[in-house]
Amino acid sequence: MIINEQFPLYTEYDPLVPVWCLTPECKGSFHRFFDTSPVSPSGRYVALLRMPQEERLPLPGEAAEVVLIDLHTAEERVVAETFGWEPQLGANINWGTDDDSIYYNDVDTAVWEPYCVKLNPHNGEKRRLEGSIYRISPDGKSIISACMKRMRRTQYGYGVMVPDDLVPRNFGFRDDDGLYITDTESGKRRLLVSIQEVFDRAQPAIDKKLYEHGECYGFHCKFNPQGDRLLFTMRWFDTNEAQPWNKLTDYPLKFWVITMKPDGSDIHVAVGPEQWDKGGHHINWFPDGRKLSMNLCLDGDKQLYLVQANLDGTGFEKIIEEFPGSGHPTVHPNGRHILTDAYEKEKVTFGDGTVPLRLIDLVSKTETTLVRINVGNPGTKVTSTLRLDPHPAWAPDDKHVVFNGFVNGTRRVFIADLSRVIE
Repeated sequence: MIINEQFPLYTEYDPLVPVWCLTPECKGSFHRFFDTSPVSPSGRYVALLRMPQEERLPLPGEAAEVVLIDLHTAEERVVAETFGWEPQLGANINWGTDDDSIYYNDVDTAVWEPYCVKLNPHNGEKRRLEGSIYRISPDGKSIISACMKRMRRTQYGYGVMVPDDLVPRNFGFRDDDGLYITDTESGKRRLLVSIQEVFDRAQPAIDKKLYEHGECYGFHCKFNPQGDRLLFTMRWFDTNEAQPWNKLTDYPLKFWVITMKPDGSDIHVAVGPEQWDKGGHHINWFPDGRKLSMNLCLDGDKQLYLVQANLDGTGFEKIIEEFPGSGHPTVHPNGRHILTDAYEKEKVTFGDGTVPLRLIDLVSKTETTLVRINVGNPGTKVTSTLRLDPHPAWAPDDKHVVFNGFVNGTRRVFIADLSRVIE
């Protein structure tokens, strides 16, 4: 990859690898998530979101900007405006299969309905697609998403903003909500699998009697690298309890990780409440597309480990015993390395608002802090939804990593060259 010398080097805490700030003049900017690359397929461009302010949650109808960074020229350009964003994953910006297409969420504020936009960032050509976007398939033909409006009922930050009284409720086992899929050629959306179908068809079977008095909502969804399996996470709460609305730490939610084929068949419970209740977060696919990685407590001792499981829910085991889990882990395609960050309050951090980018070598059983970056920011005193996580994401060359940081009083985006430490 070519990175223009005009991008300033990041040198705080003596990084072990070269790091550049991609947004020295672009305040309030961040990239999407740890499981999608903000770098374009050719490696030339980076697509980011810029918030209009960083001190409070966005309001319905408040616009953010989609920004394109040219790594070759260091040019920064606003290419779109969107009402379909929140402070954690932004507008869920995904690259298509080439540098001429990015996909992101917007909201029609006349009717408060989200929709997906396909944009050519170079000539401004736009196309509106039905439904919203969370992830696009590796071949660029399909987009999957849970209901972006409903997601806020269990956690703020990941969907889109609409007035609270327009966020639907999912009483019982809904047959009209679940995991949606949009065909990028036709632009048409359909319900791929309903929540009721998951409860009816998943293996091992879910005891529906335990959950008939509650509400269930879709959340994360991801294609595996091969595009032949996908995962879908669901969250449930008791209707008789107070509404959770972003109270994950003190509300008894139940979590499922569901896997299936892209046609909605062969549904399995990969991780269920009986396991997740012990503690855990951030599921992702292994490069082989058959196993899942996750931060999980296996032994009931509240110790978070890097754990793997098969897509059918079998084969739970620690990937490595020597080091705790944290943050947002990904297994590198070489199978040897795991890269992750940490939440500000996790045990592996430095206690001063800075967190490590951790590279774990599974062969030598060593851990290296590649970069130390500040994430502590005043917004978290208002709400945890305004926290800034690094979300380290591999570029298409699997040698560079893009991540977020809160530096010089604002959100900024960085890129690190790991070619020295990755075989």
